[in-house]
Amino acid sequence: MRRWLFTGVLLALLSGPTWAQSRYTVSGYIRDAASGEALIGASFYFPRLKVGATANTYGFYSISLPRADSAGAVISYVGYVPQLKALRLDHDQRLDVGLSAASTGLGEVVVRGTPERTDANVAASRMGVVDVPLALINTLPVLFGERDPLKIIQLLPGVQAGDEGTTGYHVRGGATDQNLVVLDEATVYNPNHLFGLFSTFNSAAFSKVTLVKGGFPAQYGGRLSSFLDISLKEGSRQKVGVDGGLGLITSNLTVDGPLGHGKGSFIVSGRRSYLDLLAKPFNLGTNYYFYDTNLKLNYDLGAKDRVYLSLFRGRDVASYVGTSSVNYDLGFGNTTGTLRWNHVLGPKAFVNTSLIANDYALSVTSAQGGYLDQLASGVRDFGGKVDVDFYPAPAHQIKVGVAYTYHRYAPVAGSAKIPKAGTGALQTVTAAPIFASEAAVYANDEITLSPRLGLNLGLRAPLFAAADATYLRLEPRATLRYGVGATAAVKLAYTRMNQFFNELPSSTASFPTDLYLPSSRRVLPQVSDQVALGYFRNFQDNAWEASVETYYKTMDHQVNFAEGTRLTPGVPLETQLVFGQGRSYGVEFFLRRNAGRFTGWLSYTFSKTDQTFPDLNFGNPFPFRYDRRHNLALVGSYALGPRWTVAATFVFTTGNPITLPNGRVSISGGGSLYDTFYYDYTARNSYRLGNYHRLDVSATYRKARHFFGHPYDSEWVFGVYNAYSRQNPYFVYLEVDPQTRASTAKQVALLPILPSVAYHFKF
Repeated sequence: MRRWLFTGVLLALLSGPTWAQSRYTVSGYIRDAASGEALIGASFYFPRLKVGATANTYGFYSISLPRADSAGAVISYVGYVPQLKALRLDHDQRLDVGLSAASTGLGEVVVRGTPERTDANVAASRMGVVDVPLALINTLPVLFGERDPLKIIQLLPGVQAGDEGTTGYHVRGGATDQNLVVLDEATVYNPNHLFGLFSTFNSAAFSKVTLVKGGFPAQYGGRLSSFLDISLKEGSRQKVGVDGGLGLITSNLTVDGPLGHGKGSFIVSGRRSYLDLLAKPFNLGTNYYFYDTNLKLNYDLGAKDRVYLSLFRGRDVASYVGTSSVNYDLGFGNTTGTLRWNHVLGPKAFVNTSLIANDYALSVTSAQGGYLDQLASGVRDFGGKVDVDFYPAPAHQIKVGVAYTYHRYAPVAGSAKIPKAGTGALQTVTAAPIFASEAAVYANDEITLSPRLGLNLGLRAPLFAAADATYLRLEPRATLRYGVGATAAVKLAYTRMNQFFNELPSSTASFPTDLYLPSSRRVLPQVSDQVALGYFRNFQDNAWEASVETYYKTMDHQVNFAEGTRLTPGVPLETQLVFGQGRSYGVEFFLRRNAGRFTGWLSYTFSKTDQTFPDLNFGNPFPFRYDRRHNLALVGSYALGPRWTVAATFVFTTGNPITLPNGRVSISGGGSLYDTFYYDYTARNSYRLGNYHRLDVSATYRKARHFFGHPYDSEWVFGVYNAYSRQNPYFVYLEVDPQTRASTAKQVALLPILPSVAYHFKF
């Protein structure tokens, strides 16, 4: 299998120049005509020839065609007015295109499909890829009025939400650490605020959000389950703009504008909470706030060269000071930076070179009764990558690249009793940092063998080196597409992935105390194999999009804590772990409407995920913590007129599996710690919480206004989270009646009905 894939990719790379003989290339950038923003995924299509190309992450496209005196092209993008171009194909030519946003005449968000636009989800030899509709993010109801792309991710097929109200998500049976979140190519290890209730991203600064959950092209690596690829806006090259919002918890502001007389642009965005300011007058001893900032600059060095600088920082700070209770200080957050250089190597080749740095740091200090506990953890990365997009012929879209990352993993640190004055210094136990290197080379070719038959072949070779172990792996990927008519296709995909680190959550901590542990001689890399089969179809000129996918995935070398583990400073973490396997399979249904006054989707997933650890649960398989048999999401937004839009989401899921005792044994003369009883646990995750369901609704009011003679767009968003106040189970605990000594399971619900209001403005 590996030899066949490698040979196929090599032949595709070598055959490109031969296929390109007697052909002429049209290439350039497709951008927003008003702002100069790159239109990622825009289509450049020749209807008569039935061939086309799509713009890459930077808006660059390239297509090679046989000689012709006249050829008509349609350039289109969802929500923009298509352009028609008549071209003479007798020489290579550079053609930059600016598209204008479609005017609906009503003021509401209406996405219009174009008959000439290619059916991307049907025609491309890719599967398991979902573009998150950013326009809908602005209208859908959300918790506390905070627009959050990670909450929208949870409503997609194959994605399971984590705990109630949080941004955590699990893709096709994987753990949270198996999801890679990248912001302008930089890894964000913990993309959360407020202990997971909000993500660390300000959606006002985004240009595109894409989730990849299966059929991974070779450029993706390092995680088993999914990749969330977030691209920041570039900013307007024409004029300065201001976009802001006021909510119950936070306020945000985004400013963008031109640089160097239109040769570049900038965008800067910031958001801060004010819970600390609201709590200050009450003198509660509690202080908590979070913030995040984004900055992006881009500048044209010439017709073929462009540079970008992206910076991001998000931070949470909390503390509590009490007289006789626990005192704590908490701080955690991410910092990332990306410096990129785009170079048009020729009409058929585009090169991107990036230098990337990211840092995640966590610090927790708590004190009670003369004892002090400290925990520090984090990851710091430095690296670079070079990616080449090569377009030798319409039948080939080749991508090759090389990447390197140097990791520094910070361990846990702790201390014990605080010494009395004059009796000595505080004794602290600190482990040495762990260093590792990770590199990869890859090649991927999306091949069109015929109008009906397409193939996406890829091979990735990652290398991981730590102090006591080195791992070199091969990761073959293949996706086969067979067209069924003009608007439908069947696709089959196989992917192998490796992951060289583990995130170990502490289930007993209420703070984000996750520890990061790289692969070593004892801790082997995680490995997954996934096979997926899907049917994709579009209706009414792409106004409706439908798909059904089924998958089977195995995950080897999974990590968990041994029974009864208690983290102790100075004790090697590796000695407290056990290792096992995971398995997940299911079927996913997706129906989405993309055009008209009503937009939205229906998503349903039937799945099963279990794990087997020889040292846990007597070696028997047990359900994964977030295994949910049924997962349904209904999402809709309807434009009532030029000013009002209403939206709603409804979710239903099977309850989470939990572990409860099957019985208890009375201990005569036992201590109060166990209430004179020992509980008997016979199986892990053998019970389930009740089913979860929730309805959220919102209404958005838009109106053009003036501020001291300057026009601006205003928007009020009124929302209700959990509209019928469903008491969804968050966790269950056992309570013993002091009289009868009978045990009773008590359910705790977290979030009741919660109204919200937010105000947004844009100049």
